[in-house]
Amino acid sequence: MATLVDNQGWPEIAIEEIADVNPRVDKASIPDDLPVSFVPMPAVGAADGTIHVEETRPASKVKKGFTAFLEGDVLFAKITPCMENGKMAVVPALVNGYGFGSTEFHVLRPKPGMDAKYLYYYVSSQSFRREAERHMTGAVGQRRVPTTYLKECKIPVAPLDQQKRIVAEIEKQFSRLDEAVANLKRVKANLKRYKAAVLKAAVSGRLVETEAELARREGRSYETGGQLLQRILETRRSQWKGKGKYKEPAAPDTTDLPELPEGWVWASLDELSDVVRGGSPRPAGDPRYFGGPVPWITVGPLTADESDYLHRVPEGLTFEGKERSRYIEPDTLLLTNSGATLGVPKISLIGGCINDGVAALLGVGYPLKRYLVNFLRTKTMTLRRINQGAAQPNLNTSIIKAMIVPLPPEAEQHQIVAEVDLRLSLLRETEAQVDANFRRAERMRQSILSRAFSGELINESTFLYTTAAASAI
Repeated sequence: MATLVDNQGWPEIAIEEIADVNPRVDKASIPDDLPVSFVPMPAVGAADGTIHVEETRPASKVKKGFTAFLEGDVLFAKITPCMENGKMAVVPALVNGYGFGSTEFHVLRPKPGMDAKYLYYYVSSQSFRREAERHMTGAVGQRRVPTTYLKECKIPVAPLDQQKRIVAEIEKQFSRLDEAVANLKRVKANLKRYKAAVLKAAVSGRLVETEAELARREGRSYETGGQLLQRILETRRSQWKGKGKYKEPAAPDTTDLPELPEGWVWASLDELSDVVRGGSPRPAGDPRYFGGPVPWITVGPLTADESDYLHRVPEGLTFEGKERSRYIEPDTLLLTNSGATLGVPKISLIGGCINDGVAALLGVGYPLKRYLVNFLRTKTMTLRRINQGAAQPNLNTSIIKAMIVPLPPEAEQHQIVAEVDLRLSLLRETEAQVDANFRRAERMRQSILSRAFSGELINESTFLYTTAAASAI
């Protein structure tokens, strides 16, 4: 039944009265060899109304098992998380006039007197999606918006001429927002490039004045990177408590490496640290080993954010599980070595057990530990391109050990770490402001839609136009 919206007198009408929901298409009339547009779920943008219809398939391949639609229909993703993410769009011109796509789309075909874009903007609004989410049914991960619920949802229906004015005003204001958001994205990209440039400069001797230059100007001697490396090796040798005879770490082959700044030296991670890999208690999920108080450090917590430190983890092992894993002390440098997010370095501020997707670089002190975090961040993408033929990206400890590090004097490391921290701190503040503006833009977008369907948007537009005209007179 239709009800009235107080402020405009617009009736609120069930969607099934103003649009055909999941209408049938006469598939038998479509020649089997006719190319038609094919729209999988990824072809529809999230909360931006974009849709790509360039992909084609023979009609015979999509008549069965796919959702059919026509130009001017509104596609509405019904499954989680696509619905919550706003995968909705108005269908543009299609190849030969027909489209087929994911069975996870509801199709809304506006009836006469209903503007497709008006309907799209209403059902794609955040408030509509949030309410639809509350009415989803099905198992976790497979929850969907029921057809019955969608049919019964009510929409404030303005007269057609006002619908078109509302759509035009929405798109005018969205266009301004889109320009602002595009500028924010450019700023975000520039900040990302700046961060990469800072880290690259830090590990190539171009971020701060080198210790060699400072010592020469001040007329003093200094410990070079080579002397530091020898000190590290002697300390590791003297403190060896492992099984069997101490094995000297492998020195890197520097034949084809570029020249380093004065006072720097090439070193392998094998020389600078004791690289070990974690281990998972077996069988996985055994209640004897999991669900206890010992922090369980996996790839997930290490890649949850872009900070350099790990503060907490959501899971734990029992003390029996601890004996079947590898425990690391607080303040240990870790590196993810498995999955799509491998190559992420982080210093764990907590002690805990690491699983087999994580490597630990033991025996590294300050400031080298912080310097290595900066260095490893410059190598993340390089590490991810390494393919060992496994089902998923994976780094064994031999690859990590063989990584070659440009090692500056320890005094210079202190200066590099301090300068990187300062610059990235300022960068994070700017990023936070940009992210706040992204959120503000989204709030403004939803506010525009809210005002549009209460009639306020075209009233504001009319008022501004009348005022401007009166001023001109």
